[in-house]
Amino acid sequence: MGGGGQMISVYPEELTFEFELEKPSYCNIKVVNNTEHHVAFKVKTTSPKKYFVRPNASVVQPWDSCTITVTLQPQKEYPPDMQCKDKFLIQSAKVPPSNDIDEIPSDTFNKDGDKVIEELKLRVVLNTSPSQSGLGNSEEESGLASSATGKRDVRFHTSSSWARQFFYQTIQMLQHLKEERDTIVQQNHQLQRELDMLKRRRNRKSDAGFSLTFAAFAGLVGIMVGFILNLTLSTPPAA
Repeated sequence: MGGGGQMISVYPEELTFEFELEKPSYCNIKVVNNTEHHVAFKVKTTSPKKYFVRPNASVVQPWDSCTITVTLQPQKEYPPDMQCKDKFLIQSAKVPPSNDIDEIPSDTFNKDGDKVIEELKLRVVLNTSPSQSGLGNSEEESGLASSATGKRDVRFHTSSSWARQFFYQTIQMLQHLKEERDTIVQQNHQLQRELDMLKRRRNRKSDAGFSLTFAAFAGLVGIMVGFILNLTLSTPPAA
């Protein structure tokens, strides 16, 4: 199932997380551009401190799509009745052709004038891990647990926890690398602009130097020609 408007579609239409205490949880949503135009989107949430969204804004090319990864930060307690009241809002608007979200107008998502901004609301659903929900029941029913099985369970949960933590750290590292890349790109653009400016100044100076040199050379030639003519005219003819 997916939700959508005229510009974009979102799959799925709700964010489902496998909830575990003190562990991060992840959910991917796909944003599809249904138009022949470039469409920018922006993700908002009612609980920004609980979630890590990447990318939280981007530009999707015509008929293309973009995957958003939403991370639920580790929580220390269960929500009442496992009911989550958090909401997400995805705003979308047509923008000039561009692949960089930083290049679109800053007021793209401002609601003013005749600007068309579509909004999609997504709710959050929390599911408990099957191993977590069934652990207590299985122990009550059996009353016994094999030490070997217990060790395998410990290794399994340790490995699962490590994998989740590694994935979470990887997302943070990728975000850090993206920020560094954006900074380097901006610095390169600034250096390129300064280099172009220096080239233009040097060309202007070269043109001015050439003009002065040419004028001096032409003046020197004129003086020499005048001197030779004067010398020739003043020399008496031979008898």
